[in-house]
Amino acid sequence: MIIIIYIYSFLLGLVVGSFLNSLVYRLYSRQTILGRSFCPLCRKQISWFDNISVISFIILHGRCRNCQQKISWQYPLVELITGLLFLAAAVRLNPADSQYALLLMRDWLMIFTMIFVCVYDLKYYAIEDVVVLPMAAAVLIINLFLKFSWINLVLSGIGSALFFLFQYCLSRGKGIGFGDFRIGILLGLYFGWPKIVLAIFLSYMIGSIISLALVILRQKKMTSMVPLGPFLSIGALITIFYGQNILVWYLSFLK
Repeated sequence: MIIIIYIYSFLLGLVVGSFLNSLVYRLYSRQTILGRSFCPLCRKQISWFDNISVISFIILHGRCRNCQQKISWQYPLVELITGLLFLAAAVRLNPADSQYALLLMRDWLMIFTMIFVCVYDLKYYAIEDVVVLPMAAAVLIINLFLKFSWINLVLSGIGSALFFLFQYCLSRGKGIGFGDFRIGILLGLYFGWPKIVLAIFLSYMIGSIISLALVILRQKKMTSMVPLGPFLSIGALITIFYGQNILVWYLSFLK
């Protein structure tokens, strides 16, 4: 039974990853998310056998069957990463826990949102509220069903949001975007205290290291814009899977 759950989790993640790719493209181009998938270059509808996550990309050698133009590596990578993270979320939880299904659903929703934020912000330097805000409401509701303290969650959401809002106002929108303020709400409502602090700390630490490396390698200048969303996503994902272990290690280190 456990093996079936793991296989299902991975396959579901592949499908969700395929949907994520479509969602990113269609939201940016302001198209409906309904309808069959199509090649963004020749606009030809994609047959079902050419739309199998990862496998079709390999069979077609990364090209559209109709126009033979190259398909971005973003598509199989997002599908595979989503599948692996969905599987990892299922493995890290205890299936014998009576709240297993709710915990897994909550983690899947967060993983979905963080991958979306990472890809969308990295490509378009923007955040879509139509995804982030409903997910913030969804994880809050699930956390309440899981008997987490609503006071802790609400205060964490407000505190996290104010943290980003203060930076936005201080830099007059040049330091971070207003979309990061909404991501702050989501992170606070998902993690609560004290994990929200860890998630933000990891995000800024990773962002600083990568940004400095890009400057040293002359890929970016000190004045270049670097989207914060991808780093918030990475920090959040690390906290989902290793946050408790990191906090335990840190507290034991202080002793």
